[in-house]
Amino acid sequence: MSKIRVLLAEDHVVVREGTRELLQREQDIEVVGEAGDGEEAVELTVKLRPDVVIMDIAMPRLNGIEATKQIKELYPAAAVLILTAYDYDQYIFALLDAGAAGYLLKNIRGRELVDAVRAVHAGESVLDHVVTRKVLDRFKLTMGKPGEEREPLSQRELEILTLASRGMSNKAIASELSLSVRTVQAHLGNIFNKLDVGSRTEAVLYGLRRGWFTLEELP
Repeated sequence: MSKIRVLLAEDHVVVREGTRELLQREQDIEVVGEAGDGEEAVELTVKLRPDVVIMDIAMPRLNGIEATKQIKELYPAAAVLILTAYDYDQYIFALLDAGAAGYLLKNIRGRELVDAVRAVHAGESVLDHVVTRKVLDRFKLTMGKPGEEREPLSQRELEILTLASRGMSNKAIASELSLSVRTVQAHLGNIFNKLDVGSRTEAVLYGLRRGWFTLEELP
């Protein structure tokens, strides 16, 4: 079984070392590189091609927001998982717009981080509960502002996005629809391309604005 290749982008050495030690205990995860600033994170992502980049926000030379933007432009296959002490609205929405797949606060437990790495590698979104509430609150303020129409989804794609909006994993969606996990991942990729979004969260918010499902259906 191939391991999930992870790049750590964190300017505090002691935090970086602790995170590396935590992840290296897992048989399916390998830390392939470490960056102490945003510019180095971008350079190492292009060079090492990790599956997941764990990114802090406040870093020298280039902050996590700009680094995430550049990574998603230069190597979009990498899933960027934000791990930070900040839950400011401007950071959250800037990073989700930049294509971050997850946003976690540093007060989480080690097991939650490990599970999050596996989840974003599988194409899922991971948001701290505080961040989820902020996203939903922002959505309520934008109700009635659907934005431009994008390419319509197929019936199967709409089914998958609806299940994803309920917090179901790719594996659970595959089981529900009698599909392979790989097929679900392919459908999600098509959904992101059609809607011009970079994450599940953005896709779900687009679906909410279009009335494809409702807030009451969300977990």
